[in-house]
Amino acid sequence: MLESVKIGHYTDLTNATGCTVIVPPEGNIASGCAFGAAPGTREIALLHPEKKIQGIHALVLTGGSAFGLACAQGVMEELARMGKGFNTRFGPVPIVPAAVVYDKNIGNAQAFPNAQAGKQAFLSASNNLDTMGNIGAGTGVSIGKWAGLPFAMKSGLGLAQITNGPMEVLAVTVLNAVGDVLDGQGNILAGALSTDGHFLADRNPRLRWQPPDVGLSENTVLCAVLTNIKLNKSEAHYLSKRVHLAMARKIVPSHTSFDGDVSFVISKPNVEAPIDLASALFAEVVEQSIENAVTSCEGMFGLKGFKDLRGNHDR
Repeated sequence: MLESVKIGHYTDLTNATGCTVIVPPEGNIASGCAFGAAPGTREIALLHPEKKIQGIHALVLTGGSAFGLACAQGVMEELARMGKGFNTRFGPVPIVPAAVVYDKNIGNAQAFPNAQAGKQAFLSASNNLDTMGNIGAGTGVSIGKWAGLPFAMKSGLGLAQITNGPMEVLAVTVLNAVGDVLDGQGNILAGALSTDGHFLADRNPRLRWQPPDVGLSENTVLCAVLTNIKLNKSEAHYLSKRVHLAMARKIVPSHTSFDGDVSFVISKPNVEAPIDLASALFAEVVEQSIENAVTSCEGMFGLKGFKDLRGNHDR
C-alpha cells in the first residue's frame, strides 16, 4: 500500500513557510480529530464517523496559520481538472481536508502558502517517503517554546514507517509544539535551550508549567497516519484519538491551551488486524515520526537544530 502513497512539498526558505500535500490511494477510509485548544482546519467535520463521506482525495498540512488553508483550494482545482472527486450531477467535488501550523513567528510574518503553492506541492507529489526536516509544512516550525521563542529549537517534518507481517503503517508529522520532545528513555531529545546550550527542563522540569511566553494558537502538532489495515470510519476515528496519546508520550507538555494539535487516519483497507494491535503500531510509528521531525533538522532562521547539538551536548 505504501508504494501508492504520494507526498509533495512547497518550501519557501526565504519566508520560513511551506505546505505538504499527501495523496492517498483511491478507495480509502479517512477520519481525524482535533485535541488542541486552538486548531486551524478545513473539512475536519466531514471526517467524523457519522458523516456521509468515507474517503478523501488529498490531505494538506500547511504553514501560514489560517491563511494557509488556501492551499487546499489549489489542490482541489488540480484534482477537479483531472476528473477526481466526489461525484455529483454537475461534476466532481474533491474532498481535501487541511490543517495548519502557526509559523508566522519565524521568517516573514506576512508570507503564507497560497492556492498556487498547494498546486505546486500536489503536482510534485511522488512516492518519496524519505525526505524530512526543514521542508514543506515543516519549514518554519519550532519546539520548546514554553520558555519563549529565543530559547526554542528548530524542528520540522518527520516521517516513519513500520511493517508487521503484511501490515504497513506510515506517519507524517509536522512538529510545532510548545513542549520539549523526549527520547525513548524519557530524556529530553530537543526543546528549550539555555544560553549555555543545556536543556532548561533538565535542571528543573517544573519550569515548564509556568505561563508560557508564547501566544495562543502559536503551537501545533499535525500528524497523518496511513495504513493498509482494514478500518471502518468509526475505527479510523478511534485510532485518530490514539494518535494523540502517542503525541503526549513524546512531547511535554502537550495538548495545552497554547496548542492546536490535529490527527488524521487514512486506511486503504486490505489486511485484517485486531484494533489493539493497530493501536500499538500507530503509537510506535507516530512516536518515531516525532523523533525524526527533530533529528532530521539543522539549525535555521536563528534557531539551533538537533544536528547542531550532535557530539557537543552534555546530558
